Amino acid sequence: MSTPEELPANWEKTFTATTAEQTHAFGARLAEVLQAGDLLVLSGELGAGKTTFTQGLGEGLGVRPGIISPTFVLVRIHPNLPDGPRPGGPDLVHVDAYRLGSAAEIDDIDLENTMDSSVTVVEWGQERVEHLSDSRLEIDLHRAIGLGSAAAGTSASLDFDAEDTDEPRTIVMRGYGPRWAAVPELAGPDGGAAC
Repeated sequence: MSTPEELPANWEKTFTATTAEQTHAFGARLAEVLQAGDLLVLSGELGAGKTTFTQGLGEGLGVRPGIISPTFVLVRIHPNLPDGPRPGGPDLVHVDAYRLGSAAEIDDIDLENTMDSSVTVVEWGQERVEHLSDSRLEIDLHRAIGLGSAAAGTSASLDFDAEDTDEPRTIVMRGYGPRWAAVPELAGPDGGAAC
């Protein structure tokens, strides 16, 4: 597998989401082009929408609902539902690498056993998971205002605070490796085209 320095991005697209619903819907639309073996690396400050995005992704993949951040357990596996929108499709493996300091610690949680049969989403995974696959999507979610009330004591487990669901988020998506040689045909969070 390549290291991040050896594998430049094939492309980069920028989207804007103005609500949590748009971020969720964007994840659901992206799920339509995903397949078993895909690796997604999510980055963004607290409250940027990483879990909201992953919930949409899970809905689009047709996995068991109830996606929450795996901060304290590190990994949650959400199996594909036989009566969902993609019966027989991939499971969703949701990882929070925030407390993991290196690629070696990622290897300790043994993601290699599920990579081929699942879509793997790793929050806080930059510079930790690139060795797992020769292809990946990196998705950065950014709040327009920053941490604001989240830094002032709001629960860090909330991805979109009820008070700021209309605060715009910028979503930057980059494709790496042969799987993502071309930009997937995908409408933006509001249904429009990417920037």
